[in-house]
Amino acid sequence: EVQLVESGGGLVQTGGSLRLSCVTSGFILADYGIGWFRRAPGKEREGVSCISNSLGGETLYADSVKGRFTVSSDNNKNTVYLKINTVNPEDRAVYYCAATRAGWGLETWQYDHWGEGTQLTVPS
Repeated sequence: EVQLVESGGGLVQTGGSLRLSCVTSGFILADYGIGWFRRAPGKEREGVSCISNSLGGETLYADSVKGRFTVSSDNNKNTVYLKINTVNPEDRAVYYCAATRAGWGLETWQYDHWGEGTQLTVPS
């Protein structure tokens, strides 16, 4: 059974940093693309980053997070990370990771398996 479990969210002050983790199981991470998405209050879920292990670790970022977010994968630990630097209130959201066998991308329809999410709270 394919499973993805996110962790690492919490309360972070503006300007701070954190690293989210996505622990995967039930599939070979090296054969999959993993995307990170977020849903802010009152907004649609949006793709922020992805990494394609099947394409040698190619990464992609949404323009809104480029330069502040870094995605990486440790296939030996079956874990994908999302490092967020210089957190700001607009980053407040539930963050999800998702897996796809068919390439990679920042669109929700491209992904078949999803985690339950982890909450990032940023005080205004």
